[in-house]
Amino acid sequence: MAAPTLTSKDPARLAVDALVVAVASSGAGVALVGADTLPTELRTLVTGSARALGITGEQDSVHRLPSGGHLTAPVLVLVGTGPATASLTPEGLRRAAGAATRQLAGVASVGFALPADDVDSVAAIVEGALLGAYEYTRYRDQADRPRPPSRFEVVTPRGRENAAKRAVERAVVLAAAVHGVRDLVNAAPIDLFPAAFADAARAAVKGTKIKVSVLDEKALAAGGYGGLVAVGQGSSRGPRLVKLTWSPSKATRSVALVGKGITFDSGGLSLKPAKGMEAMKSDMAGAAAVLHTVLAAAALEVPVKVTGWLCLAENMPSGTAQRPSDVITQRGGTTVEVLNTDAEGRLVLADGLVAACEEKPDAVIDIATLTGAQVVALGTRVSAVMGTDDLRAEVVAAAQTSGEQFWPMPLPEELRAGLKSSVADLANIGDRFGGMLSAGLFLREFVGSTPWAHLDIAGPAFNEASAHGYTPVGGTGVGVRTLLSLLEAPARSTSD
Repeated sequence: MAAPTLTSKDPARLAVDALVVAVASSGAGVALVGADTLPTELRTLVTGSARALGITGEQDSVHRLPSGGHLTAPVLVLVGTGPATASLTPEGLRRAAGAATRQLAGVASVGFALPADDVDSVAAIVEGALLGAYEYTRYRDQADRPRPPSRFEVVTPRGRENAAKRAVERAVVLAAAVHGVRDLVNAAPIDLFPAAFADAARAAVKGTKIKVSVLDEKALAAGGYGGLVAVGQGSSRGPRLVKLTWSPSKATRSVALVGKGITFDSGGLSLKPAKGMEAMKSDMAGAAAVLHTVLAAAALEVPVKVTGWLCLAENMPSGTAQRPSDVITQRGGTTVEVLNTDAEGRLVLADGLVAACEEKPDAVIDIATLTGAQVVALGTRVSAVMGTDDLRAEVVAAAQTSGEQFWPMPLPEELRAGLKSSVADLANIGDRFGGMLSAGLFLREFVGSTPWAHLDIAGPAFNEASAHGYTPVGGTGVGVRTLLSLLEAPARSTSD
């Protein structure tokens, strides 16, 4: 990962390969943003030639120009931030920095002369730059491929302040966590199966103060984890439940995080169409987000006890697979009639939620690529959050702080009737319409009185379209930033 540093030097004299400056659309032309210290001749040249060069200031647009000797850097990079009339938010800075580094592969060092007059802006620029510099190299020959930048310098008057230095340290930890999620999501399911995921979790926490335990299929059966056992029984590679515990001595509260970890989802006997399986290696993105949130919380020594539960299974069709109309018994004794084996995520999450709530945390949050209905309702960039009103509001606030998009959704009581079964306590699917909400209502049955939130990240977890801002094609790492911000919130409010 690139090494970010802060500097108060004149950006025109930075010894870097490329200098990034923000440009906004302004009437029929463009305006440079926060670049008053650049040479007048250069600023005049850019604004006067913008139309001819196709520079519009459109958000995420990136243009490279020779600096013509006006800068120590040989290349000036203009990154669009949208209309000049709109205020440049931390997320706007995050996207601008990420769009620049994402498109600067082959450039070794980059300077950022973006508006960075406060700590939040500094943090956003560093985060965006690091997130945009992601690359996934596991299956590719890298010999002749250009690499992302390896050194960043951010120009800011706050560079000597301890708060700014801490913000950079946090940004490095956060970006590493997001990159870790992306790596897991992008891995081929032939390599990342439940036991392999569990091994990866063990390796990731080695050398930290996080405790880890793993239940295999025999232990799961003995412990009454009927959802994990049923979903995993169709695969030759058995299910796992991984428990991670970060427990600082001065913890102010306890939070349980439960992640759906279907390492590949064929739909089981309720088989998906071929096209619907292409991105199903990403169906473990929730578990990946939980793993790396716990790691980040420990690295930053967040004063909250965090317990992560990774509910891992591979949903495959075979002679041993669960069948539509099977009745299974979840952890805790609730029976479920399985009407559709492609509604498997809620079955493994139910086991994890019960196990998590048995330890009586102050709050429990599950995160999952759970329903196609989420994508229909909110698209591929906005995730959904349901649950207890107060905790749901905390999640939304944390998302706004971190720059992720989570939209609060209801849990209409009238949809609960659709989950009734004539032979079991519950059916695993409800009415066709409102499927995202019915899934939330199903999960609610397994948390009792514990404050709870359910995050459905089905669309945002995996980007099948073009890259944008700091978001690459493939795994996005969504959820980590929101969950970490949520865990930090009590400590942050105390320090304020």
